[in-house]
Amino acid sequence: MNKYTELNKSFLNGQWEEGEENNTFDIENPYNNDVLTTVKLASKNQVEVAFDNAKKAQKEWAKDSQKRRDVMEKAIQYYKDNKDDIIDLLVIESGSSVLKSNIEYNNTVAVMEESLKMVDKLGQVTETPSIIENKVNYSYRLPLGVISSIAPFNFPMYLSMRTIAPALALGNAVVHKADLQVGLCSGSLIAKAFEAAGMPAGVFQSILTKSSTIGDTMIENKNVALISFTGSTEVGKRIGSIAGGLLKGVALELGGNGPFVVLKDADIDQAVKAAAFGKFLHSGQICMITNRIIVHKDLYDEFVEKFVERVKNIPYGDPSDPKTIIGPLINEGQVKKGVDNIQKAIDAGTEVLLKGERIGNVLTPTIFGHVKNDSELAQTELFAPIAPIIKADSDEEAIEMANDTRYGLSSSIFSSNIEKATDYALYLEFGMTHVNDQPVNDEPTVPFGGMRDSGVGRFGNPSVVEEF
Repeated sequence: MNKYTELNKSFLNGQWEEGEENNTFDIENPYNNDVLTTVKLASKNQVEVAFDNAKKAQKEWAKDSQKRRDVMEKAIQYYKDNKDDIIDLLVIESGSSVLKSNIEYNNTVAVMEESLKMVDKLGQVTETPSIIENKVNYSYRLPLGVISSIAPFNFPMYLSMRTIAPALALGNAVVHKADLQVGLCSGSLIAKAFEAAGMPAGVFQSILTKSSTIGDTMIENKNVALISFTGSTEVGKRIGSIAGGLLKGVALELGGNGPFVVLKDADIDQAVKAAAFGKFLHSGQICMITNRIIVHKDLYDEFVEKFVERVKNIPYGDPSDPKTIIGPLINEGQVKKGVDNIQKAIDAGTEVLLKGERIGNVLTPTIFGHVKNDSELAQTELFAPIAPIIKADSDEEAIEMANDTRYGLSSSIFSSNIEKATDYALYLEFGMTHVNDQPVNDEPTVPFGGMRDSGVGRFGNPSVVEEF
């Protein structure tokens, strides 16, 4: 029997159930296209029933703080006990390198452990002075109820758990829909951990299906109090529009076009190392990734020379090889988008510093030089190992260029002078700015979220407590 067969079902009201739809979906290894398992899609009716069961189960779950703590602790232990198998699954199903899989695993456990600190925040009472004599005001912290969670393919396990763990710790029930391409590590594995931990039926449920099958049920169901979505800006805007009309809350982490700003006095060697890591981790398929590299003209030539030389030597290929850094893109469609973006930039006359090649679903790095900041290449969220480098005439112009985007998620700035870098960072119009570090950096103890077309809401403790 295929070892993934036990994970190819939805987890509904404490039971593993096969989907009621006749339609199926093959979950494949994106490196070699081997079929890992086949999923029968859950029906709209199954999703509706899941929300009904979540509503029924949530009240008792919220009342028992010790139960919530026990379940969370046992789920964390499940992850620790099965670390090697979990990392192997991330590599095989999502095409993640061993390095990236370890980063994702560590972040997942970290956000679960941080969520333990939130258990006792539920039920807190704050006494507030009144302007009316002999009157007292009390504010009670209560759960929202049922959270609808919709996760992406790129950091599937972590970006799922970043919603699920805090929501559960704070007494909510969660109905979760993973991206089917990574439905095992993003949905079923999480369900298996909570099942092993003794999660009461209905409190956490994992749906394996497609939006085209269930429509807008994850948003419109009457029991949904908040929709937590990580994914594209276009889909996020649609979710926000529907949810707004229904007066439902949203937490949306959407697209990005992160600038990596190298000021005139930056340490070039440090910047080159960070730029390579922050651009090519997971083949560039991260919303926080360095999308544009903006370099002061005095450092431009040296930066380009050292960056190209470093990138030439980045290992690529089979993600199961621990030496590999750049593995496959998630599917052939994503590869085609990357190839098309490269060709369009070449056709537009953009300088090619390093030309990559396609090997199956693997794209090796492509670097463009003297890119115009208003070009299609610079203004597109590339989600591929493609690096546009832009020359700025001054530090001030570099900041202006960095802000010239509809997105506002994560950014980086490099300078030998920390105070100067911090001052400039305050003018970068992004939800997060990293000083002398690459932008793919998400800690469960700090606010995480974007501005403009990069979304609304904040994850991370304590911000996520206010969200959920």
